[in-house]
Amino acid sequence: MIFVDSHTHLYLDNFDADRSEVVDRAIANGIKYMMLPAIDKSTFGQMKSLIAGFPKNCFPMMGLHPTSVSANFEEELKLVETELENGNYSAIGEIGIDLYWDKTYREQQLFAFRHQLKLAKKHKLAVAIHTRDSFEDVYKVVEEEQDGSLRGVFHCFTGSLEDARKIIDLNFYLGIGGIVTFKNSGQDKVIRDVPLENIMLETDSPFLTPTPFRGKRNESSYIRIIAGKIAEVKSLSIGHIAKTTTNNAIELFGLQNE
Repeated sequence: MIFVDSHTHLYLDNFDADRSEVVDRAIANGIKYMMLPAIDKSTFGQMKSLIAGFPKNCFPMMGLHPTSVSANFEEELKLVETELENGNYSAIGEIGIDLYWDKTYREQQLFAFRHQLKLAKKHKLAVAIHTRDSFEDVYKVVEEEQDGSLRGVFHCFTGSLEDARKIIDLNFYLGIGGIVTFKNSGQDKVIRDVPLENIMLETDSPFLTPTPFRGKRNESSYIRIIAGKIAEVKSLSIGHIAKTTTNNAIELFGLQNE
């Protein structure tokens, strides 16, 4: 079985002590591909170092995370543009809107999000979208920018079945992670009615660790736990979950199907 972790921040400081071991452990557990969403310029160097160490397994995205949108957002966006022109990236992300922590730069977040969707269309790349406390705002912008060429994934999906159907109608995938294993999340009931062809697996490491490791650092090898929960919810084999979700990710990110 081959899995893809479609969203993992393995380059962050949380993994400085054992980063190579964490990646090796994921590979040993069948997680062949790990997609690395960017945050801002402060982490680009760390991300590139990880790619250099595991060029066949770790693939970078480029983008400005909504929580990093501040007074210097225009400078950050110009750097994103430069990286996209000169680098080799599999997607644009992590982009979107986050109104949970701070609403100070809401309008700037909206601008940055729309701008990066336009960059995705220009470069013909998929997008990984962050929607914390902002689903309706994000949905409106994507709907307005969707001209048939936008593709991507709504990362860390935790919405209703109605929200899921809206995302699918936009020709986007749902990123499902550790929250589906949480006892009272209710996400299992939603995912039961979402076609597997519209789902991708993710960890969002080092965050949102699945049960039974909740409260500890997350890592990409835990994709198997998430896949197992989805298999249980849908009464399917874990092999079927692996094959379908991996094919989804390979198709979206242009990975090699080996």
